[in-house]
Amino acid sequence: MNEIRDPSPAVGRAMRILEALEASGGAPQSLSDIARTVGIAKSSASNICAALERERMIHRAGSGYRLGMRTAELGGAFAAQFNQVREFFEVVEEHPVLARHVVQIATLDASDALYLARHEGRRHRLGTPLGSRLPLIYCAVGSAMLMPMPDPEIAPLVEEQVKAPRTARSARSPEVVWDRLRAARRAGYAVDPGESFEGIHGIAAPLPPWQPGDPHMAIGVALPADEADEATVAALGDAVIDAAQRLTNPLARRPETRA
Repeated sequence: MNEIRDPSPAVGRAMRILEALEASGGAPQSLSDIARTVGIAKSSASNICAALERERMIHRAGSGYRLGMRTAELGGAFAAQFNQVREFFEVVEEHPVLARHVVQIATLDASDALYLARHEGRRHRLGTPLGSRLPLIYCAVGSAMLMPMPDPEIAPLVEEQVKAPRTARSARSPEVVWDRLRAARRAGYAVDPGESFEGIHGIAAPLPPWQPGDPHMAIGVALPADEADEATVAALGDAVIDAAQRLTNPLARRPETRA
C-alpha cells in the first residue's frame, strides 16, 4: 500500500513541535528534547524553531523553548468568533447566582471537551484551566454536549472512554454513563459528581448553536464536593439553564405557544 505523502512536511513538523511544547505543561524543551519527541533531526528542529520564534509562536526560556504569546492571541481569536463566548462574561457577571461561582464554557473537539472561556467568581479558585481537554463522558460540560446528540452517535465514544476512568467516582460501565445521561436529559443539566477531579463537582447545560455551523458547546459551574448538596446542585442546574437561554440567539428561539 502506498503511503500518503505529506504535501507540506515543514508545516506538519511545526505543528508537532507546537504540540510537543503544549504537552510539556510549560516546562522549557531543549532542541534535543523537541527533536527526539517529534522524531526529526536536531538541525531541522533548529530551523523550524527559529521560524516559529520569529512569528512569536514560541519563545526562548533559558536553554529551551515554550509556547509564545501568539498562540494565546490565536486562541483568544478562535474563542471570540462565537457569540456565546463574546456575551458569556456579561451574562455571568450580572447573574444573581452564577456571578460568585467559577463558570466556564467548553466546546466539542473530537471526543473531548475543550475549555474556551472562564469566569473566576468570588468564592473559589476551582475549575479547569483554559485550553484543557477532558473526556466528554466524565465532565459535566462534556455530558451536557452529549445531551442533544443521538444515542447511536454517542455509543462508540461511551464504550471507548469508559475504559479509562479518571477518579474513584468515575463510571466504569457504559450502563452507568447512559443512566446519568438519561437523568441529565430529564433535568436539563448534567452533573459531574467528582468523575473528572477528586473533590470537585460540576453542573452544566448545553448551549444551543447560535448559527448553523457552530460547534456543540456547554456552560458549566465548578464547586467543592462538600458544598454540592442536592439543593445547591438543583439551584445551580437551574442557573446554568437560565444562562444558556440568555446565551441563545434570540432569532433562533421558538415563539411561545399560546393556549
